[in-house]
Formats: sequence, C-alpha cells, structure tokens
Amino acid sequence: MSKGKNQHVTKHGDNWQVKGAGNERATKVVNTQKEAIKIGREIATNQQSELVIHGRNGQIRDKDSYGHDPRNIKG
Repeated sequence: MSKGKNQHVTKHGDNWQVKGAGNERATKVVNTQKEAIKIGREIATNQQSELVIHGRNGQIRDKDSYGHDPRNIKG
C-alpha cells in the first residue's frame, strides 16, 4: 500500500477543516477542532500518513504518524 497525503487540521473562517497536503480544497469542514481531528485521524490511518494539527494561530501544535515508522530508532 502506498503512503497517502498528510492530513492537516486548520482553521477555516469560524470553522475547522481537514485538508490533504497540497490540495486546494478542504476534504471536510466542520464546526469544532475536535471533530476535525477525529476525521483527519481516520483519513490518516486509512492512508498510512501523518496527521498535522494546527492551532488557532496556524502554528503546528501536534503531529501523529500512522505510517510505517522504522522500529530500530534509538530513543
């Protein structure tokens, strides 16, 4: 299975959106960040990609990876 696009949760006016990396249009626009994170997590899991959560100011506040991470990394 090939790795899909990273999913970004960002503000969209008064709402929140889930948007694939490089896409012009949002995959989904919802009322709350919590709802957008849930949808983004499902998509990232299915596509084995990364979920990038942005805060209200647009800066990245968290990342979750759902791909095939190497298991031999120390630390």
